Amino acid sequence: MRKIFLFSLLCLALVGFSFEEFDAIFFEARSERNSEKILQLIQTLESREDLNQSSELLTILADCYLEYGDWGVAKEQKEKTLEQARKYAEAALKLNSDNGRANYIAGAAIGRLAQYKGIIQSLFMLGDFDKYINKAISLLNENNEKERLYKTFALIASGMRYRDVPWPLYDYKKSEQLLFEAANLTPNYSNIYLELGFLYLKTNRKEKAKEMFQKVIEMGPHPLLVQTHFNAVKTAKEELEKLK
Repeated sequence: MRKIFLFSLLCLALVGFSFEEFDAIFFEARSERNSEKILQLIQTLESREDLNQSSELLTILADCYLEYGDWGVAKEQKEKTLEQARKYAEAALKLNSDNGRANYIAGAAIGRLAQYKGIIQSLFMLGDFDKYINKAISLLNENNEKERLYKTFALIASGMRYRDVPWPLYDYKKSEQLLFEAANLTPNYSNIYLELGFLYLKTNRKEKAKEMFQKVIEMGPHPLLVQTHFNAVKTAKEELEKLK
């Protein structure tokens, strides 16, 4: 089965498969958290001669590295993988600076890379994070299904930024507002309520935190983010157990 899938991807690269068809493979791999499928898609995209002339293909490749760096590689490889996500997202933006999804990916990669840096260096990275994430929020069209999902991701990332940075840079009220905006856009995405739960824990509102964690457990998965939901449920159960 693995050989058949790899052969199919290589054929797609040769015959010039469209952005939409490659993107469909990416969305499926992300929903399943299938690291083998993501890696094969990375290899296929990197083999294309037209890669560096296509903002769209560079965006999918950057997204592959962002996801692969999050859950597909060993801990010691995460930083290097996220650097690749940032590199390809910024390459996509050089071709089209109004690519909302690429702006989100660049910002998200920077946000995740910050955890591997010292506190001073990570604070210097905030400017680039804010630049990309705020532009993504302004560009992404919530009337388009895929763009609405990425706008949701960007709002969550910004909400986490205002929750998790040290004093005096945090703003818990703004964090809550941004996460509420994300919930209004995509109410069936459980990670929003998980992050709200962590916000309420940080602000010592334990009953509201319990409510959010319970909501995660009781709701169903977003159809495009199935495995992400099951991971969120596992985390929510662990947090509720700690609060007993």
